Amino acid sequence: MQNDVRPESMKRIDTKALADAFIEEQIKEIKNQVKDKKVLLALSGGVDSSVVAALLIKAIGKQLVCVHVNHGLMRKGESEQVVEVFKNQLDANLVYIDATDRFLDKLAGVAEPEKKRKIIGGEFIRVFEEEARKLEGISFLAQGTIYPDILESDGVKAHHNVGGLPDDIHFEGLVEPVKLLYKDEVRVVGKALGLPSSMVDRQPFPGPGLGVRCLGAITRDRLHALREADAILREEFDKNGLAGKVWQYFIAVPDFKSVGVKDSKRYEGWPAIIRAVNTNDAMSATIEEIPYDLLHRITDRITAEVDGINRVLYDLTPKPIGTIEWE
Repeated sequence: MQNDVRPESMKRIDTKALADAFIEEQIKEIKNQVKDKKVLLALSGGVDSSVVAALLIKAIGKQLVCVHVNHGLMRKGESEQVVEVFKNQLDANLVYIDATDRFLDKLAGVAEPEKKRKIIGGEFIRVFEEEARKLEGISFLAQGTIYPDILESDGVKAHHNVGGLPDDIHFEGLVEPVKLLYKDEVRVVGKALGLPSSMVDRQPFPGPGLGVRCLGAITRDRLHALREADAILREEFDKNGLAGKVWQYFIAVPDFKSVGVKDSKRYEGWPAIIRAVNTNDAMSATIEEIPYDLLHRITDRITAEVDGINRVLYDLTPKPIGTIEWE
């Protein structure tokens, strides 16, 4: 964690007791700010927005309206987990939007990484805007701003969860209950709120999701293969104790095929590329050494269970010279 430059009155939240005290204090502040009005939150399923949602539900219940947009680029089971945790377990006022076809149609044939990012980000804003216009009586916008966001933008968060909304969608103000916390503290608060570890300890995931790991122009069949291969990697890391030791680990699938053999027949398929890195600040990263027997097991499972994949590669490039993501 970077040096703590917050106000001296702000204690490090590293125990459940401190997290409970923080939650109690924030509940009072939220109630005082919001009173009987409604709050809107874009709930991605990431750590920050999930903790903010759980905190607001505890404070104001059904006055919070959560909007979860499934853009079709989530990892396997993630949107389902958002619905299960927040709608079924926490009884949240949750609006679920499956916009998979809308996003993938917009992305069809687009190979340039930055253009893909802009399409995904812009389309998300449009979907969220459409839902915001349908809702009545929304007075506040909640966001998962955390302290590093403020530091990186000199006091002004330049990359809001829902930045870029039209000027005619007005809110009385922002609700940002974790804006003075670092990521590790947000996780402690999330656990104190009772969120599952699979959500609170979720590894970093880019905003465009699998869109920047399905390299080149995204196709539905290759995106499906990527999602399934990535799920196998995460499952094997969980079972073998690596999930908590590796900062980020994922599969990337490029837009080319190689010749292979399957069931004694020629079989053309995509390669699945494993990336597993550790870092303190994301400015540099080292490669995690995965035991060879585990690499063989992951390879065997992916090539046997995932249609369209016929090779598994292991990316050994640190940062620099490679970036953490491929795109």
